[in-house]
Amino acid sequence: MQSSVFPAVDRAFARRVAPAEALAGDAEQVARACYEMSQRFHRGGKLVVFGNGGPATDAQHIVVEFVHPVIVGKRALPAVSLTNDAATLTGIARAEGFDEVFAAQLRLLAAPQDIAIGLSVDGRCVNVRRGLETARHLGLLTVALVGGDGGDIAREATADHLVVARSDDPCIVKEVHVTVYHLLWELVHVFFEQAGLLEPEEVR
Repeated sequence: MQSSVFPAVDRAFARRVAPAEALAGDAEQVARACYEMSQRFHRGGKLVVFGNGGPATDAQHIVVEFVHPVIVGKRALPAVSLTNDAATLTGIARAEGFDEVFAAQLRLLAAPQDIAIGLSVDGRCVNVRRGLETARHLGLLTVALVGGDGGDIAREATADHLVVARSDDPCIVKEVHVTVYHLLWELVHVFFEQAGLLEPEEVR
């Protein structure tokens, strides 16, 4: 390997240090989000996830983590992605506009005990913001995973819990978000495993 490429390699790794350290500094707020998520699941709620483009695939990834845990012995938990059904998405977009594709589904599918996670690389996705606003109005617990400066979703305090991947590089934002939602899955199960921590109701 030519020595001329080493500075570029160093810079590629260096760009990821500050966002990772910032996430570590957000450990308490991530844990609080996980505890409240575990309470909702414990009461019989489900997880509803949505995002555009790359975050649409993240929404599907999150759902499979909860519905089909890869770690043997971990509890499967109910979750759905609002990005899976192209016919529904395009039908709503044609009738109500793309800004409403998640909000419209939430109004039909969500219940007050549920959890909504919205993902946006820059915090400026109008349909993700509208989905989170609608979810809060319906009584859901809302969690936003955003990047950059958090955009409108952060400025308007759209979600109960906000986790910002502090980078303007969409690739790094994606990497941080993957770490975050793996933490959400792991810590929800940690809270489930603490005897007496949650209310007497059981997940069914």
